[in-house]
This record gives sequence, structure tokens and C-alpha cells, in this order.
Amino acid sequence: MSEAPTAYEHPLMKGYREQLSCGFPQVAEVFEDCMAEALSVLSREGIDAYLEYARFLCKMGRGVEPVLIFLEEWPTIATTLGESALPAISDFIRKMWKSPNGRAIVPFLQSLAATSRRLHSQEQMQDYMNLALAFMERTTGSIHGIHTTFASPGLPEFFTHSPYLLNQVSIAGLKNWVEYGIRNYGDHPERQQDYFSLQSADSRAMLQKERHGTLLVDNERKLDLYLRSLWQTDAHFVPYSLKFDELRKPIPYYDQLGIRLPDVYDDLILPSPPQGEGESDRLPAGEIVISGLDRYRAVLAHIVGHRRWTTAIFADNYSPFQRMAIEFFEDARVEALAMREYPGLRRLFIKLHPKPVEDACDPESTSCLRHRLAMLSRALLDPRHGYCDAQLLDFTQRFHDLMAQGESSTEAIASLALSYVAKTRRQSDQFAKVHFDNTEVDYRDDNRHLWRFHEQSDDEEMFDDHRKIELEEEELQGLPPRHYPEWDYNSQTYRPDWASVYEALHPKGNPAHIDQLLIKHAALAKRLKRMLDLLKPQDKVRIRYQEEGSELDLDVALRSLIDFKSGATPDPRINMSHKTSGRDIAVMLLLDLSESLNEKASGSDQTILELSQEAVSLLAWAVDKLGDPFAIGGFHSNTRHDVRYLHIKGYSEHWDDEVKGRLAAMEAAYSTRMGAAMRHAAHYLQAQKADKKLMLILTDGEPSDVDTKDERLLIEDARQAVKELDQKGIYTYCINLDPKADEYVADIFGKQYTVIDNIQRLPERLPQLFIALTK
Repeated sequence: MSEAPTAYEHPLMKGYREQLSCGFPQVAEVFEDCMAEALSVLSREGIDAYLEYARFLCKMGRGVEPVLIFLEEWPTIATTLGESALPAISDFIRKMWKSPNGRAIVPFLQSLAATSRRLHSQEQMQDYMNLALAFMERTTGSIHGIHTTFASPGLPEFFTHSPYLLNQVSIAGLKNWVEYGIRNYGDHPERQQDYFSLQSADSRAMLQKERHGTLLVDNERKLDLYLRSLWQTDAHFVPYSLKFDELRKPIPYYDQLGIRLPDVYDDLILPSPPQGEGESDRLPAGEIVISGLDRYRAVLAHIVGHRRWTTAIFADNYSPFQRMAIEFFEDARVEALAMREYPGLRRLFIKLHPKPVEDACDPESTSCLRHRLAMLSRALLDPRHGYCDAQLLDFTQRFHDLMAQGESSTEAIASLALSYVAKTRRQSDQFAKVHFDNTEVDYRDDNRHLWRFHEQSDDEEMFDDHRKIELEEEELQGLPPRHYPEWDYNSQTYRPDWASVYEALHPKGNPAHIDQLLIKHAALAKRLKRMLDLLKPQDKVRIRYQEEGSELDLDVALRSLIDFKSGATPDPRINMSHKTSGRDIAVMLLLDLSESLNEKASGSDQTILELSQEAVSLLAWAVDKLGDPFAIGGFHSNTRHDVRYLHIKGYSEHWDDEVKGRLAAMEAAYSTRMGAAMRHAAHYLQAQKADKKLMLILTDGEPSDVDTKDERLLIEDARQAVKELDQKGIYTYCINLDPKADEYVADIFGKQYTVIDNIQRLPERLPQLFIALTK
């Protein structure tokens, strides 16, 4: 039975609810916020597929977790991988659902967003799912060897730790690590779990062994800055794995979706050429080391050269041999232009370009066209190539003469390439046996951008323009969720994208109620005002008793004159100077709005919520008098899927009736997932330009939530959040109203806390604590 709609609901939203047709109340609570994000990033067809698959997960019989995770995470995943990735992911989940491995669906979905950010492309995601599918099939047990009956012990652990694993190794390294675990522990469930949860020593040792090379995902920022600074362009990088296509190794290329690059490049150690052959002779024998990052730079320089100087030409009238020759010549042209702009590229290109031996190919028995073109390519690049073939020397000179006239063009270089094919053609070029040794230039792309076709064929990629859904009548309310990691103290790792935080403006109430509270505490406000006057920044503060200063300190000067005339030694410090004094502090007040605040305070007729409201009102008034930028936010949670962050006052807002109205309407409900709320509040506090940043957390109990059985889990996560904020320069301080807080609050905040046993004194103590902390 689905939840009843609100008093007014957008017609489109009502239709989406009916299309989803999911009766879980937890889904109803977050559905509109999830749809707001989905509508902003998905096409119309993508929305239909999103709701259809969410409906399947809802009816799947695995509880509410799968559908909640999918609704929250899929728009982000679709932005990374594309909407077209959903059918393959859906097919993989169905295979797990139909096997005994249904409980692995939740960790797979939960880690999917973080995994997709590391893999970055549908091709790599497919490799990852193929790897997981093979893992599942090989480790799922059977009683009689016919039907699978026992779930894979290590599969859920593998999915849980896959984001961390992919931060350490490439997809190929992950494949080797998984293969070792299956081969050695496939028949031992407990040791298999230890291996895939990274608990065993050999698991960590094997992971360390596979950590090699330069990962693209770890260097995207550097490479993006390289493109922007040197080539005044940018691009989206799409990684692929070199180890999953054994028959045909992928080659870098670019298209409308971005530049396709290997997910990892190892450093290269190449044999050094004989002494005297150029710059390399300064290196020790046998050691030309090219870093993985330089290999990426060489690929990008070559591809950017094509993007800048190559014009596509029609391919229909050229033979395969002619097309191959044109590609080699055009590659050489764009590299010559790139080296003209940045001469240092020549050394890098020469290091990476193979140098075929001139007589290595036998033209009587082997097709030598690739060999001849590779030698020519080397000669065009390296003035000290050392080749003696007359035709090679002739076309090398013709190429340089052509380039000396300017940039040339793709059409002109194609004409030169055709002349080369005509002059050097041999009957043996048709032989099936082709000489490939030392002819592969692996930093060059596959040149698909070079060719156009009169007729559409499989060589061309067709892309449909997806249009986003636009609501014509009005915009739907709400913001998309923000996902934050959560610390798991058991494994000492983060659970990526674990908590979903939904933010909104707090509903408004009657601002006159706050004014009445301030009148009620007028005497306290008067005392606070005297304290605040001492803290208010002064434009100038006198510094007295200076031997040198900007002006005479008359009182001290007269006293010194009297001492001098009476025969005593006068005080020479008769001057004074001034300094500017000011406060540069930004404050975030984070309020715990969990259900326990509705309880009556001990010895009082008021609830803890009402006393908190009075205290916050006085504090807000005090901070406003000081002029410090401050914000107020409240939070509560109903499982990790629904952490609510309510804006009561923003930094740009004044202490006015609008803010007072929100404060007057404060309500308490649900639980206390403190770590996620602190990370989200820090997102706003960190953006403030202030010397000191203070986050005050007002709470009446320990972090907890209904979906967490381990009492220490959220305490340890909050403790980790405090460490994270400290690294960002944010000072956290907790005001705790729980008489039993000493049992846990020091674990979270260290010495940065105060426990207020007498809650009735909260309106007095809270502003005083703030003043003490900001002196």
C-alpha cells in the first residue's frame, strides 16, 4: 500500500509514484528528492528505465535496501557511465538474484557508485562485472554437483571492499588478485572470507604485489592541467583495460565521448642505443626509463595534435595499404607540428617510437609494408635514424620540404603517402605473413577520426541526442541527496557513499515566539551584553609604554618629567602606538533534532527541545550582536538512507523574522547520525573565509540510528568525522545534555566538550560557552 500523496502534488510526480508502484514507506519519504536529481540528469527514456528497474527491485523480495540504494545512487552512476549501462547492470543483478547469492546484491549496489567513479567507463564496468560473475560461478557451492545451493562466501566481501581495491590496483591487477584467492581458497569458506575481506596476510601481500604502474584515475587532474596549460584544451578521459581483450589489444582513440586511454601504464625500461646516437648516450647502459605519466603525456600530445591539425578525408576510394600509409604519414605530420611548438617532445617521442632494424624483414617470404612504414616513421621523427634505403631517404626529404612550407594539410600529406606506396610497392606486400616485430607505435591512436565514409557503416558511431525532461508548469521542490562515506572501525576503512543527506529549509513558524523568549531572558541578555561589549572588535587599540611610537602618551610623559625634575630616573617609554583589533571567526551551530528532545527536562515542565530553542535564540542574538558570520542547521536521521539536514539560518541571512520563524518551528524526530551531519555542515563552514572556524554541536545523546546494531559504529564514525574536520581547520566543540555523556563523548571529541547536567541552565550556559571559546 503506497503512501497517500500530500495536499498538493505535481501531476508529473504523482504519475511517477504510480509508475514506481512501491509500497515501502521508507521509499515514499525520499522519493521526491531522488526524482529531483533524476529529472536533472536523465533523459525521458532514462527516467522510464530508472522507475521500471526500481519497481523490479521493490518486488524482488530482498527488502527495501536494494530499491533505496538504487533510487539514491543511479542518477550519479548514470552521469559517470551513461544511461545505457543500466541493462548490463540489471542483467548482472538478475543473475545474482536467481542464484543463491541474493544477499550480495546490496553490497554490489552500495559500492556501485564508488566503483563506477574508479572504472569510469562502460567497458571497464563490464570487465568488472564479468570478473565478478566468474568469481560467483566458481565459488558458489553445490550439494550433488548439479544445482548450486550454497552462496559464495567471499562475494559480498569482495563487493564491499571493491572501491578500496580499485583505489590500489588496476582492473587487471584486481583480476589477478581475485584469481589467486579463488585458486587457493575456493574450497575453504572461512579462509575465503578472510581473503576477500583483506583480513589475511597473503591477501594483503598479493594486493601489494599487484600494485604497480601509473593509474589513470589517480592522475586525471595532472593530465587535465597538462592539456589546459600547454594545449589550451580539455577532454573527458575514458579508461579501458589492456588485459581483458587478449585477441585484439585496444588502442587509444578519441570520439565524441572523450579520449580513451589505458587504465594503467607501467614505467618502461628500454635498452639504450649505442654511444653517440644522441641525448640517450648520457644514460647508463641499458636504462632508458620512461614513467607512466610521461607515456600518458605522449599519447595526449599526439591525440591533441590530431584534434588541432587533422581534417577527416573520405576513405572509400583507398585500399587498406594506402590507408595504412596515409595514417603513418599523418601521424608524423602532427607530431612534427607538435614538436615545432614544444621541441622537448622530440626526446619523448624518440624514446617511445620503435626503431626497426633495416634488414629485419625478408621481402621474399614476408609482407614488409608495416616494417618499411615503421622505419620511415622513425626516420621522419629522428634526424639520426641511420637508415640507408634510397627511397626512404628520398621521401624523408620530400616530407621535410613539404613541412618547411608551413603546416601542410591532411590532403597534401595523403598525396605524398600515395606516392610512397606507388614507388615502394612489392608483390610480397600481399602475403598473409606480415612482419609485426618492432612496428607498433603504442603511444599513437587508431586514427578512426581520420576517415569519413560516403555510406553509413559499422565503422561510424551514431549517437542519439538525449533531451532532459523539463517541467513546464513549475519546478519540483527539494535538492538531490549528497552522499557521504562512513567509517567502519572494524575494517578500518570507509564505506563509500554510505549515508544519504537530504537538505531543505526548515519550515517557518511564528517569529513572535522567539521575541517572547528573548523578553523572558531579558536580565540574562543584559548581563551577556556587558560581556559582548568587551569582545566587540575595535578599530584601533592603544599600545602604551613604547620607547618609539606614533604619538606621545601624555600621562606617562608627565610622570617621567616629574621624575626627571625630582632627580629620579625617568621612564623612557613615553610613546604609544596603535593596532587594529578585530574578530575573524565563522560559526556553525549544529542542532541534534532527534526524538529524545521531546522528553521533559529533569525537574522542569519544559521539554529539552524548548530549552534548546531558548538557548539557541539567546546564542543567535549574541552572535548577531558581535557581527560574526554564523549559520544554524538541524539534523535527524531515519537510517543511513534518510539523513535530514534542515537549514535554519544561512551565513548570508540576517537575524530577522524569517530566521526566527524557522527557529520557532523546530521539531524533534527520529535518530542521531551525527557523523554524516557534521560532514555536511562542514561543507558550508569550510567555504567561509575566516581565520577561525568553529562548529558547535548541541546534542542530548550519543550517535545512534535504527539500522545500526553495533553501538560503537556511529560513535567511531563521529570520532573520525571530528578528525576530518580538524584536518580542514575546523574546530569542533560539543555541548552535551546527557548526564551519561562522560561514557562516550570524550571518545568522540577528546577534551573539546562540556556536559551540562542541569539542562534548565542551558539558556545561560550556551552563550557563555560561546563567548569563552571565541575570546
